[in-house]
Amino acid sequence: MFQFSFDVSIEEFEAKVIEPSSRVPVVIDFWAPWCEPCKTIKPLLEKLAEEYAGRFLLAKVDADQNPELAQHFGVRSIPRSRCSSRGNWSTSSMASCRRARSVPSSTASPCPLPAATCAQEAAALVAEGRLDEALARLSEASREQPADEAVRLDAIDVLLQLGRNDEAGQLLASEYTLEADRANALRARLALAACAADTGELEVKLAANPADHATRLDLARAYAGQSRFREALENALEVVVSDRFFDEGAGRKALLQIFEALAGSEQYDDLVREFRRKLSAALN
Repeated sequence: MFQFSFDVSIEEFEAKVIEPSSRVPVVIDFWAPWCEPCKTIKPLLEKLAEEYAGRFLLAKVDADQNPELAQHFGVRSIPRSRCSSRGNWSTSSMASCRRARSVPSSTASPCPLPAATCAQEAAALVAEGRLDEALARLSEASREQPADEAVRLDAIDVLLQLGRNDEAGQLLASEYTLEADRANALRARLALAACAADTGELEVKLAANPADHATRLDLARAYAGQSRFREALENALEVVVSDRFFDEGAGRKALLQIFEALAGSEQYDDLVREFRRKLSAALN
């Protein structure tokens, strides 16, 4: 019987996860009985929870039995973890949870991190803007599990953010049977990157004539090519708001193209939802 890790269902979630998370970090481990990597990661997390002796709690959620919880936390594949710090939830790793409570390094587990845990740590590094370190973590994870398509696609995502498009293109030339939708989304991202241009000249031109919808859309595409997706979406949306029928709905088409390119990337889920709502409001 584990003292600091426990199974949890949706009925118990408020009492066993949400309420304690305001006092102590809580890690939610989403798993399923058929998931082979879960059989490695779950015991490791249970061991860490006991070693940390209450400095964090481990809530284990069977994603098959609790699909509502998995959907709520945006879990598309498993194993996947979520970590809280004072009630704020994020994709994270055990390293992030240790930082949240400044746990002394002497208590750290000597066990090597499995590939999926390296990928989760990489996600935390991406969120902090530490892209080169994230890529190193993903390379480590890929060496451990070379057949893991999700890890390779995570690495491609980071390569695109670093502007290393040729390397990303080489990796995307492979076939992805288990993660086909996300691979196609990253190919769309790569296509947008080909539209990268000098935004300065376009910004000057648009400042001189803010009603120049064609230039604004060129600027949106250039921003997208530089992975400046919020600015890209804002400019494309401005065209829709000003003239939804411009160039046969080019503003809406630009937004949908960016949505497609960002599909399947948890980093941009909130951004896509925000602008889908704004687009819907502009069209209604």
